[in-house]
Amino acid sequence: MATIDVFHHNVPAESDFGYAQTIKSGDLIHVSGQLSLDEAGEFLHSGDFTAQLKQTYVNTDKVLDHYDVTRNQVVSQTLYVVNLRQNAAATAEGNLAYFGDHHPVSTVLGVTELTFPGQVIEISFVVDTKLPA
Repeated sequence: MATIDVFHHNVPAESDFGYAQTIKSGDLIHVSGQLSLDEAGEFLHSGDFTAQLKQTYVNTDKVLDHYDVTRNQVVSQTLYVVNLRQNAAATAEGNLAYFGDHHPVSTVLGVTELTFPGQVIEISFVVDTKLPA
């Protein structure tokens, strides 16, 4: 029987909206859209794509660390980007910097808006714990 492990950043949006940051079921970890929030759940870097992307990856690392997995075990990601054409190069640069030689499957979607005013990036992930770290 598979067990389910749920992880929260313990930010107000989780209870306000009713979601978990991650659910681990079996060998897979499904990670909700990560974004530029601080420890208290305050949105950071309104309108600054590069700063938001960096903070999004910081928050992703917190999730990975919780499960004792690495970026190399991320098998897929979905990126939601406001003004995709304007932010395409920064998206690619940030992705390459974060993953290095590891290349998960990726879907990048241009969207008109995200949850917070000034939010320009959100990324969800799937992680396979059985892959080599």
